[in-house]
Amino acid sequence: MEAVVGFGCSIGGAPHRPLATNSSSSSSSCFIVGRGSRRGTTPAAGIINLITTTTTTTTSITCGIAEPSGEPAPLGQKTRYKDGLLEKMFMGLFARKMDKYSSSSSSSSQGNNNIGGGLLDYDYDKFVEVSKKVMQGRSRKQQQQVVREVLLSMLPPGAPAQFRKLFPPTKWAEEFNAALTVPFFHWLVGPSEVVEVEVNGEKQRSGVHIKKCRYLENSGCVGMCVNMCKIPTQDFFTNEFGLPLTMIPNFEDMSCEMIYGQTPPPIEEDPAMLQPCYTTMCQFNGKSQF
Repeated sequence: MEAVVGFGCSIGGAPHRPLATNSSSSSSSCFIVGRGSRRGTTPAAGIINLITTTTTTTTSITCGIAEPSGEPAPLGQKTRYKDGLLEKMFMGLFARKMDKYSSSSSSSSQGNNNIGGGLLDYDYDKFVEVSKKVMQGRSRKQQQQVVREVLLSMLPPGAPAQFRKLFPPTKWAEEFNAALTVPFFHWLVGPSEVVEVEVNGEKQRSGVHIKKCRYLENSGCVGMCVNMCKIPTQDFFTNEFGLPLTMIPNFEDMSCEMIYGQTPPPIEEDPAMLQPCYTTMCQFNGKSQF
């Protein structure tokens, strides 16, 4: 029985292997870069500088990029990363939570084939592979629900309510969360920077420009981008945290814009829902460009 998932991505039969990456296990350092900060300062000092100066400086972060340029590889080439201990801990934490759902979705027909392993046994390849297993046999809505449950399981009881009290939908809260996104989500999406956007007719620094999304680059799958990241993340911030968030992926160059404070459009009106699959990249189509 074949389950049609996402945008023309068909999943059935044996599980698919993830696209290969050239990641390294060596440690890496994170440097906050911005006017008023100095490249090479300690991560802790840099994060403090990032939070306190985000409204007046152009802030970006470069973490774990193994490319000589320090930037993501051009489209059509796979970016090389050097993931350190902290990055691997985040990968393992999320992957282990999701792995429980990957085994439950396929155990009835294929046996319990979850990846398993300790917290540091997961790398980014395995994280993406777990995501693909979660998609198998589930509708778009079910995939999005799994991500919501995983995100909630990462938080202590009552956390969403506390978040709403600490971060009501104000300009300050939106800019603050944009600043936090840059260092704390680099392991998932790669290098990003805070940018100025317009929200309700007012310019503010509550936008995040992801230069080349690591998740989309490694999966090569539009359905995974939309159903396992964009839609559930928007919904989680907007409805659970009460802080509107709109994510606008660019499928031509794999960049993405996150706009805190902007209410996302209804799913049926979202242009991303009409995006066709990467027929030459998505392994669910049996092809890979990388």
